[in-house]
Amino acid sequence: MWSRERIGAWIESNPVQRFIITLIVINAVTLGLETSQSLMARHGDLLQGIDRLILAVFVLEIGLKLYAQGLGFFRRGWNVFDFLVVGIALVPASGPLAVLRALRVLRVLRLLSMVPRLRFVVEALLKALPGISSIGLLMLILFYVFAVMSTRLFGSDFPEWFGSIGASMYTLFQVMTLESWSMGIVRPVMAEHPYAWAFFVPFILVATFTMLNLFIGIIVDTMQTLHDDQIAEDRAMIEQTLDRDTAQIESEVRALREEIRALRQELSRRV
Repeated sequence: MWSRERIGAWIESNPVQRFIITLIVINAVTLGLETSQSLMARHGDLLQGIDRLILAVFVLEIGLKLYAQGLGFFRRGWNVFDFLVVGIALVPASGPLAVLRALRVLRVLRLLSMVPRLRFVVEALLKALPGISSIGLLMLILFYVFAVMSTRLFGSDFPEWFGSIGASMYTLFQVMTLESWSMGIVRPVMAEHPYAWAFFVPFILVATFTMLNLFIGIIVDTMQTLHDDQIAEDRAMIEQTLDRDTAQIESEVRALREEIRALRQELSRRV
């Protein structure tokens, strides 16, 4: 009979984790193939059978983790994430809950919790949320100011684009993404207002080339900070291990010296 500790170590071992990752990738492929009506007509039973088998393995994995870790299972955010993703797939997808059938593809997101590199990126994004929220608020204020200005300047001639604050903010968002901003919006506006470039060019410089780069800068800085913290933790663990090993070696050397001294004393008495 395996103990909880042994089951926990086994389920977290590299071979088992690689097997689960392989199943996640296979499940992602089968879920994509199920969207093809022709394939479902020919191989629907096989695809659904594979899907149910993989789901059963996922449920078994979560069950073993719950048994091995107990309530400690829910103290790790990634465990809760896996539990919810797998749990959604167990909800009966019939009647008013039929829409949940489309959420089965969320099982693919388990790769985020299984692959350390992906988990690192997600953790960095979560750590960067406070800074991103601040920049988002700043952009909202910026958009509001420019939306009020554009509504007053161009709303009467272009009500579809700038007839209200909401319409202006959406149009400015399109301009910020640089999607058809010149020929689609700015040049028609400039045909009626020749100096409209003096409004749109500063907006693009501020919103697109400055504010968006701030998002990237905060995320990169957070990832670098997490990387440095991880290196510091690894270095501290190595130093602790070295200190422990050094102390053990020194203790053994002292014991050997004591034994040698005792042997010398014994030999001197015999002589």
